[in-house]
Amino acid sequence: MNVEGSGSGKVVKSQTERSVPAKLQAVLDTFALFSDPADRTNLLLDYAAQFKEVPASVAKRPFPKEHRVPHCESEAYAWAEPQANGTLKLYFAVENPAGVSAKALATILDKSLSGLPPADIASVMPDIVEQIFRQNISMGKGLGLMSMVQAVRILAGRLVKQEQV
Repeated sequence: MNVEGSGSGKVVKSQTERSVPAKLQAVLDTFALFSDPADRTNLLLDYAAQFKEVPASVAKRPFPKEHRVPHCESEAYAWAEPQANGTLKLYFAVENPAGVSAKALATILDKSLSGLPPADIASVMPDIVEQIFRQNISMGKGLGLMSMVQAVRILAGRLVKQEQV
């Protein structure tokens, strides 16, 4: 892997030459260290415990349907708010109190992608879900979690298009 500058953060290029923001790559590398499913579960529980609900200044219940993540069993919602420095801040709501996996992924996405330019966020591929959760999730849950990543990509991609106009 090699690292190069991109916007306000570094981007790691993997063997497939796909860009992964450096903070996200560090999270993926951490999960790769844990082969024991119990250890991975504990790490995910730690992330879920750090979940912060979308502030009322960004969105209030009932949340707008256009922010709902399709296919997500935990009824998750996502927002990407532009910051003055040209980066994005990500916010999430997870309406299912038992949505531990969705809360963990929301925390990972927020901590590793917030503060990056929209183009860097839009380049993140949904297959990171497999790297984080491995076979510890059902096909339906996996689809919902990949949809969370895709929702963030779409939100960031819209802002990239606006910047190009």
